[in-house]
Amino acid sequence: MNFRFQNLIGAPYRGGNVVVSNNTLLISSVGNRISVTDLLKSQTHTLPTQSSSNIARIAVSPDGNFLLAVDDRNRCHFINLPRRIVLHRISFKKPVSAVRFSPDGALLAVGTGKLLQIWRSPGFKKDFFAFELVRTFADCDAKVTALDWSPDSNYVLAGSKDLTVRLFCLKKFDKELAALNKPFLFLGHRDSVVGAFFGVDNKTNRVCKAYTVTRDCYIFSWGYSGNEGKFEELGGEGSEPPSPGTPEKGSDGDGKADVEANVGMMVKKRKGFDNYGGNLPEECGNLLHKGKWERLRKDNFSQAPAKLAACDYHRGLDLVVVGFSNGVFGLYQMPDFVCIHLLSISREKITTAVFNDLGNWLTFGCAKLGQLLVWEWRSESYILKQQGHYFDVNCLAYSPDSQFLATGADDNKVKVWTVSSGFCFVTFSEHTNAVTALHFMASNNCLLSASLDGTVRAWDLFRYRNFRTFTSPSSRQFVSLASDQSGEVICAGTLDSFEIFVWSMKTGRLLDILSGHEGPVHGLMFSPINAILASSSWDKTVRLWDVFEGKGAVETFNHTHDVLTVVYRPDGKQLACSTLDGLIHFWDPIDGLLMYTIEGRRDIAGGRLMTDRRSAANSSSGKCFTSLCYSADGSYILAGGSSKFICMYDIADQVLLHRFQITHNLSLDGVLDVLNSKNMTAAGPLDLIDDDNSDVEEGIDKQTQGKLGYDLPGSMPNHGRSVIRTKCLRIAPTGRSWAAATTEGVLVYSMDESFIFDPTDLDIDVTPEAVDAALSEAQPSSALILSLRLNEDTLIKKCIFAVSPVDIPAVVSSVPLRYLQRLIEAFTDLLESCPYLEFILRWCQELCKTHGHSIQQNSRNLLPSLKSLQKAMTILHQDLADTCSSNEYLLRYLCSTGANK
Repeated sequence: MNFRFQNLIGAPYRGGNVVVSNNTLLISSVGNRISVTDLLKSQTHTLPTQSSSNIARIAVSPDGNFLLAVDDRNRCHFINLPRRIVLHRISFKKPVSAVRFSPDGALLAVGTGKLLQIWRSPGFKKDFFAFELVRTFADCDAKVTALDWSPDSNYVLAGSKDLTVRLFCLKKFDKELAALNKPFLFLGHRDSVVGAFFGVDNKTNRVCKAYTVTRDCYIFSWGYSGNEGKFEELGGEGSEPPSPGTPEKGSDGDGKADVEANVGMMVKKRKGFDNYGGNLPEECGNLLHKGKWERLRKDNFSQAPAKLAACDYHRGLDLVVVGFSNGVFGLYQMPDFVCIHLLSISREKITTAVFNDLGNWLTFGCAKLGQLLVWEWRSESYILKQQGHYFDVNCLAYSPDSQFLATGADDNKVKVWTVSSGFCFVTFSEHTNAVTALHFMASNNCLLSASLDGTVRAWDLFRYRNFRTFTSPSSRQFVSLASDQSGEVICAGTLDSFEIFVWSMKTGRLLDILSGHEGPVHGLMFSPINAILASSSWDKTVRLWDVFEGKGAVETFNHTHDVLTVVYRPDGKQLACSTLDGLIHFWDPIDGLLMYTIEGRRDIAGGRLMTDRRSAANSSSGKCFTSLCYSADGSYILAGGSSKFICMYDIADQVLLHRFQITHNLSLDGVLDVLNSKNMTAAGPLDLIDDDNSDVEEGIDKQTQGKLGYDLPGSMPNHGRSVIRTKCLRIAPTGRSWAAATTEGVLVYSMDESFIFDPTDLDIDVTPEAVDAALSEAQPSSALILSLRLNEDTLIKKCIFAVSPVDIPAVVSSVPLRYLQRLIEAFTDLLESCPYLEFILRWCQELCKTHGHSIQQNSRNLLPSLKSLQKAMTILHQDLADTCSSNEYLLRYLCSTGANK
């Protein structure tokens, strides 16, 4: 039962910025977690680490080893990306609006409130406090909104909401050169700065220009013409102009003394430069922030009244990409401001737009739609196109082979995801109201969905179309769905008429209407061993129906409280249902006897909502299970409800085996058990008071989906703050993973190790000599793994033949899953060419025994190599069969002569 968090699917993007590492790894924040998408392998995985609230800003180091994630509560995690663990933690005093690694990876620039802080990057150091503050610049008059480093990591360009961009030099000068510590100001903007970027000369890789992009759709081009080095240009900022008529503090009012004092003050400010003859010292070099900058041009993107929401710049190609609040993005060639592309993605605001390292892929994110796109701008084709559900996921369904996961949500859509990759490959949007129930047919190629729009639809997963629609004579709202084992009968329970409708799958006709319940029918399931249908209702009953005989209710199980859901054990010999008082009842459906009862009120009790009048311990709301699911062997059951916990119970002993907390995200309501009284004011909870000017603010909190549709009076008691809950639980038919539809998305927990750490990656040089050395030292497992990593065909075959038949099982069990495909391909080649047939077949047999489950889980990726192996075996089998059949009598004679002797 060692289930661990494996992946978060159904929500590719929720807001904040997106970064691209190593040209192909797309890193985005999803709530309080980090999602990493491999654009080459088309796979996505979620890091197991969690922040205390929604992540607002992320940054990745140039080498791709480290990730910095800062959440809404200003808490920062420094993460080792290859190992997926948190190395260091730090809290900033002000909200972080921008963060960036230096090009050499040694420093971090953090815009926290009005301050620009330069920190030394911790790296792999094991210090008590690894973060070291190098410098703090307090020159900005408003929030820092954009950062960029120069290629030599000596200068930082910082844009702010005070309509200015400042050029800071990291080198700190002595008191004599104090004027050099002041930044250079780029002025003339009329709105807050969204992006500020250095431009370089491609031949010398030196800064020669800069671009600043503002929210009112303007881009300013600035040119650098060298450092004049004269004191008159620099000293003017640090000195005051002479004012002979103004008396100085502490003087006696004598005009002559005033003039002398002012002259002395001027001499004092110039004292440090006298030795240089009015020029800068040589060790100062060519200072960017004290050179001559001029505005070359000012261009308008012509998208008014829309606002510019996101931008990025690629130095090598001199390209600028911008995204607007009306869903339009543009790609421009600088410095001539030539529009290459101007296209519309959607009607919602583009919240992030970034280049990859090569500049050939553009990544766009739309937080309101949960949309993430990667676009190849030269060929005008999509590399990645993923979109999550617009609202919460209501229902789940695993395919019979556990490879697909279907989700239905309040946005009227049904999506089908590949579990191994985390990608959605088809979306059905024919429903006109919320999808409430899903069911996979036994054939694995047909999916059923029920909706509040009064229809049950059947979807073909080969042709991706709706091939059958089941309706009732009068419009009804369907909330539950079931199908028998043969797939001939479809049943759906209603919310409003308390009836169960029965249709024929082949003809689509309505066969029967089962009446008898006096409340909404929220649970339906067919017995796995016969045609008995179990239904649960809010009328405090569970009823068994014989659908094919048409006898009506066969048996009724009465309860003291409303029954919320019902499930059959996989062998059909037990029935479980949950009631409103927090109990789980286990019935024998054959004898009609109550077998066990589990009291789960204390186990499922969740946290306290912001608007609750009572404490979490005294509140009765949410202390019940709304979703149940048996394990594949029927020994334990998973239960979830309107709480932050999912409980796993052992049925035979009625004990709690494990309690999973699905999130630690304090941005959601119901996570904390005890609220802080200092956050309660006369106007209500402090977190629910909207003190921002929502018409002009462009912060991360305005980009999230939590505020959608909740601005109407009385629509939500807590002003749209999402409440943590589990709406649906499903265990995969293989029994090795399960999924939960929660407020955070679809969480997948698995017993399979999703991350494999190979020690040979660290301390062994992967060379042919190392393979030979391992073979000479009688280490066939290490030799085989090294040869697989080298991907040298002759070495792999040499290592395979070096293993004795007795050691084959041990060597096969030591092969990591990532090398299975290469090993299968080697076996295919050997079967076609080498004479050692039995030896290779023993390898294949042990491989299937040891890694059979992993091969089944990744069958889509391994399918080509498995088919090649099957083809080689089939050819060999046919050749042997033909040879044996042609020599049948000769073989009989040889066998008989051997017996006679």
